[in-house]
Amino acid sequence: MNSVIIVAGGKGLRMGADLPKQFLPIGGRPVLMHTLEAFERAIPGVRLILVLPKDQQAFWHDLCRQHHFTLPHTIADGGATRFHSVKNGLRSLSSAQPSVLRSAQRDAPHLENPQPSLVAVHDGVRPFVSEEVIRRTFDAARQHGAVVPVIPVVETVRQLLSPSSRQLHPSLAGGEGGGSITVDRSLYRLVQTPQTFQLPLLLRAYEQPYTEAFTDDASVVEALGHPVTLVEGNRENIKITTPFDLTIAEALLSK
Repeated sequence: MNSVIIVAGGKGLRMGADLPKQFLPIGGRPVLMHTLEAFERAIPGVRLILVLPKDQQAFWHDLCRQHHFTLPHTIADGGATRFHSVKNGLRSLSSAQPSVLRSAQRDAPHLENPQPSLVAVHDGVRPFVSEEVIRRTFDAARQHGAVVPVIPVVETVRQLLSPSSRQLHPSLAGGEGGGSITVDRSLYRLVQTPQTFQLPLLLRAYEQPYTEAFTDDASVVEALGHPVTLVEGNRENIKITTPFDLTIAEALLSK
């Protein structure tokens, strides 16, 4: 059975709101409900695991009752970092489906298993991922093992040349030059989620000890030496982290 781990550990600090960003309403309902429904539409019956901090879980249950939200999903405890939250989600998956875990462990040495179980990891505050992108990542993961959706960089990109320049001194901000260079943006892509994997591969990857270099699931898998395949994402698949993002989200929902 294929699964999705939706990670929602935000506190809303950049949003400047008391309510964690995953619970903020768009179209009258919390962001998370839209996110969960996006995966159910794309892959009906997919197993949904929602990773939430313990101190937010009771509030989420209250929201589900208030909005009559009955889409089946399992709750897992959030961790100290995204890495640990995803690891908890994988544990929840394996405890609920021990047969899946045994199969994954059996298949781990040879990922060419023709019908591997797949698991996607998705940011809870990306409710506008398209059905096409979700299915595209699952289809590609069956063949390649590790898949990430990306979009082209459309802005000019400058690289800071020294640690001191990372502080963005007034000379840099004012455009007086020095400390940075323009890079070829065609060599870069912006990474989105869901990042989708063959389950045996992701389980092995998350047995590694945590390092700060693990900024997403693809980086964890890369540390095993496994290549990551890129597929086309959708530009509407924004990560809602600021009040401006919330304005865009309302506009997207009203389309």
